[in-house]
Amino acid sequence: MSVTATVPRRRRRLAVAAGVSLLAIAATGCSGLGRTAVGPVTYTTEREAVIQVNSPSVRGCHRITPAGAHEVENGTLVDVILYRTRDCTGRGTTYVPTRFSDVTAPGSGPWRSYSFVH
Repeated sequence: MSVTATVPRRRRRLAVAAGVSLLAIAATGCSGLGRTAVGPVTYTTEREAVIQVNSPSVRGCHRITPAGAHEVENGTLVDVILYRTRDCTGRGTTYVPTRFSDVTAPGSGPWRSYSFVH
């Protein structure tokens, strides 16, 4: 075996090892518990204040300001469920798909929390 044949083989092994390492790091980063819903959730309060939350966690219940919101825009890559309660429970939920928005009906109460479908 010549020295010139050994060098390319060694470089290939190093390249494969580096590629496998990078793939493992990428897979670990994507599977973490800290996943976010990439993009903003924007809502308008009863007093017409516009609040934008960028890339919130996909886990858990997210509270909206105490006064609630009458308009919500889901600009994330994950579907949202809106709730009339502060703890993401109860009836009267509204499903808002990715890149859609929803407005409360006249006479209905405001939304007070939201969670993600994941």
